[in-house]
Amino acid sequence: MTRVKGGPVAKNRRRKILKQAKGYFGSKHRLFKTAQEQLFHSGEYAYRDRKQNKRNFRKLWITRINAACRKNDLSYSRFINGLNKAGIEINRKMLSEIAIDNPKYFSELVKLAKAGLEGKTVKPEEKKEIKTEKPTVKKEVKTEKTAVKKEVKTDLSKLTVVKLRDMAKTKKITGYSTMKKADLISALQ
Repeated sequence: MTRVKGGPVAKNRRRKILKQAKGYFGSKHRLFKTAQEQLFHSGEYAYRDRKQNKRNFRKLWITRINAACRKNDLSYSRFINGLNKAGIEINRKMLSEIAIDNPKYFSELVKLAKAGLEGKTVKPEEKKEIKTEKPTVKKEVKTEKTAVKKEVKTDLSKLTVVKLRDMAKTKKITGYSTMKKADLISALQ
């Protein structure tokens, strides 16, 4: 039987592993064997830490909520218990965002939680108000962007003939390839 050399295949396989190990310390990015071992470990760490990442974020959110609750003279556990008793369902991620971005609104939630601890439940109308409040800053940004887009669309005189012909092609205007710039602008408007 003839000898089969695996030169290019093995070289490409090793090169792929060394490329993945780029940036590792010392021989772990230079030598194939140590790079391969480190990649195995890195894969295990990545798998493990994808699970731990979820725990770490939940810890962070709870810490932020607790700090905001303490400013309003209430502990985290009593706050969550009060929200549950009041019938308000907001996850911890959203609560932490509210605590950071809108402390006044968070203090209203604390008041509702205190009312829930006393045995009062929130009416459905009040729940709708809590969920539908949105910041007004985003609306202003959207209107500015749309105004800019309208200005770009109406100012055809600054475009080149090639771009105007492309626009005419998409709008299915016949005879666009032989038209002059002024004729193209009038046809597109």
